[in-house]
This record gives sequence, C-alpha cells and structure tokens, in this order.
Amino acid sequence: MLFLVVALLLLGIVVGTAAYLPWPVTLVLGSAIALWLAVFAGRERRRRDRTRRA
Repeated sequence: MLFLVVALLLLGIVVGTAAYLPWPVTLVLGSAIALWLAVFAGRERRRRDRTRRA
C-alpha cells in the first residue's frame, strides 16, 4: 500500500511539472509510472491467487 501511495505522489509531481517539461520527457515519465503500476498490479494478483489455492 505504501508503494501505491508513493506512485501516486510521483504521478502528482510529474503531472504538476508537465507544464514545464518537454512533451517527450513527460511521456517517458508517465509511461514509466504506468509500467511500474502494471507490474505492481500483476505481482499483487499473482500473490493473491497463490494464497487462495493454499
């Protein structure tokens, strides 16, 4: 849960600075955060599936 809070905080910082950054930098940072969140969600889903089977 703490990781999710940190990710949302970073997203807020990136969105807040998007007006000052060039578009390519903003897109790279946004896609990096989206990728990190997707990996996190995949790990959580896999962990939850394992605990249900046991």
